Order: sequence, then structure tokens, then C-alpha cells
Amino acid sequence: MSAAGARRRSRRERRTLPEGLGIGVAAVLALVVLWRRAIAVCEKANAADWGGKWINRLDGLIRIFCRKFHRLRHGKLRLPRSGPALVASNHVSGLDPLLLCAASRRPLRFLIAREEYERWWLKWFFRAIGCIPVERSRDPRAAFVAARRALEAGEVVALFPHGRIHLDHHPPVALKRGIALLARVSAAPIFPVRVEGVRGKGLTLPAVFLRSRARLIPHAHLYYKKGESAEHFLHQLAGILAGEKK
Repeated sequence: MSAAGARRRSRRERRTLPEGLGIGVAAVLALVVLWRRAIAVCEKANAADWGGKWINRLDGLIRIFCRKFHRLRHGKLRLPRSGPALVASNHVSGLDPLLLCAASRRPLRFLIAREEYERWWLKWFFRAIGCIPVERSRDPRAAFVAARRALEAGEVVALFPHGRIHLDHHPPVALKRGIALLARVSAAPIFPVRVEGVRGKGLTLPAVFLRSRARLIPHAHLYYKKGESAEHFLHQLAGILAGEKK
């Protein structure tokens, strides 16, 4: 290459470098602006105070996701402004906890199976929102004690009394007695909620990404009455979660 050609190439490279640098800076600034706008949208959608800035933003993101992607509609979940409460729901998919969070004005502490809690890509999230792992195959008393302490501290504990995913067409099964025991020792009101309209019924993680027309139907709260048998109470609750009572 001649000296003149080398000089011309050098001038072109000097012009190209600032142009490329400017495009890169503009792209970074655009990403920063979009990131800040996304955070602002999540903060605006946040409705429950989980006790931390980032987890509150995640609350907002969950609400947006459930309402926009899963087209969630729900009646008012009339939880008390403060004090202990139990939320009991039928369990049709892995999407259910997100739907319940999106409908609640208070943080929910879920009882979940230990094997679900230990999933490495979700454990950070379960821990952040205060989930209580349950040893289904071994002694569940530790989970019961943790749930009772949460209620004594005035928190809202949410659980699926069937113990696992159970669809309407499945053979009837008795509800787990844990909710009756917690209601008895804490005197907390129980707020039954029925989940409907989930597309990914029977699925766990895939249900989160299958678009639904989800609907939550809250029912009037119940109390475990003094002297009432656990069997009678659980039978009544099972009927509500099955949609037999409106």
C-alpha cells in the first residue's frame, strides 16, 4: 500500500472510531433509560410491602405479569389490614402462588413442599418471600411451628390444603389437617379462594408461561369454631374450594 493510501485509511479509521463509540454510548444510555422506566412501572404496580425495595419491585412485576399476560380477574380478597390470617386455595398449577400474590394487598407466606423449595433456580425467590418448606415424606412439625410463629407475629400464611396439585376431575381426597390445627391454635380467620381459568392445569413451571384467563374467586372468611370437629371443618372448606358453594 502506498503512503498516500495508508494516510487515507488512517483518516477513515479515525472517523469510524468516534462514530462507533457514539453508537455504543447511545445504546447504553437507551438501556439505562429503559431499565429505569421498567423499575418505575414495577414500583407503581407494587401493592404489598414485603420489607425490601427489590422484593417490592418484584411484587409489582408479578402483578403486571398476572394481569397482562394471564389476564387475571379477581374479587376483593378482604384480608384484615393487620393481624394474622390464613389463605386457603385449591391447587391447580405452579402458577397459583403468583396469582394469589397478585390479588393480595399483604405479603403471603406460603407453605410449600421441601422438594419445590430446594430448586436451585427458585430457592432465592422462595427464601426472599418467606416461604415455609414442608417435609411431606418426613416430620412436618417444623413447618407447623414456623407457620404458627408467623401467625403469632401477625403475618398472613397461605397454603394449599390438598397438599399437592389436585384438579376437579381427580378423585376426592381429604384435606390436610394442618390448616385446621393452625386455625385452632391461632384463632386466625381463614380466607378461602378458588382458582379457575388456568390454562396449564396440572403443570408446575410450564403453567407460568402458558397464557391463561385466570380468575380468583374469594369467599367469605371462616373461623374454626370452638368444639367443632376437624373433619366437619375440613369438609366445609373442601366444598368451598371445589366450587360447590358460592
